[in-house]
Amino acid sequence: MSRIITAVVFLPFLIASILITWLEPLFLVIAAAAMLFGLYEFYVLARKKEIKPDVAAGFLGGAALFTIFCFATPPTQAGVDVQTIVLVLLILTIATLVAATLRGAPFDKMIASAGATILGVLYVVLLGGHLVALRVGFDERLSAHLLSFFFLVLMGSDTGAYYAGRALGKHKLAPMISPGKTWEGVAGGVVAALALAAVAHFWFFRELPLKWALPLAAVMTILGILGDLTESALKRSAGAKDAAKILPGHGGALDRLDSLLFNAPLLYYFAHFYFSVNVG
Repeated sequence: MSRIITAVVFLPFLIASILITWLEPLFLVIAAAAMLFGLYEFYVLARKKEIKPDVAAGFLGGAALFTIFCFATPPTQAGVDVQTIVLVLLILTIATLVAATLRGAPFDKMIASAGATILGVLYVVLLGGHLVALRVGFDERLSAHLLSFFFLVLMGSDTGAYYAGRALGKHKLAPMISPGKTWEGVAGGVVAALALAAVAHFWFFRELPLKWALPLAAVMTILGILGDLTESALKRSAGAKDAAKILPGHGGALDRLDSLLFNAPLLYYFAHFYFSVNVG
């Protein structure tokens, strides 16, 4: 029940921020908050293993990356400013290592701490920032269609996997990582994703032909499952059940972002190249 209540409260804001043009700032606020909490939760997981990431460097680097994504341009132009992203990552890497060096002994956790600092930014903000680029870097109508397709397919896949797994699940997918996931759930997730991709095509996204929408949905489902398993493995490595407990019934921000993070770059670059050729 708490999962349903949380979804009922938050989903209307997310949907409105996608579909209503002048609510673009709301989408940016939601995305920024999700990544802020997600990065914080990642660092908390690291600290459970006595690894001390440089939180200040991580948040500054994450903020710089997020800002770059906020200025993404249409696919017929430059898109995401990759050179500036590389520059920020270079500075983050050097600054993190220099700060750890100047901080002095003990040095036994230096590699792990510096690695966790940079990995958190790459995992949460570099991947997740592509959702921001999907919102601001395309024509308003196309942006709404892309993000609606994105969330419809992934949420539908997650729901299909859950119910198929509960009803039919017998063969464990990755029992050492997530005992509740089954191959039957994977099949249910793929079927649901394909069905909803077809619905999206006929309902609002005719610009994306079925010959592209269906394979894209299938790949998104597989990536989403891998993202979910990856986040579960991170929690297991830290001995935690949930990344946090800020969302009743859902855990933390990372628990909600897990399947989205791997898919955000996929959809952005697919849309960037496909629509720059077929629309631009």
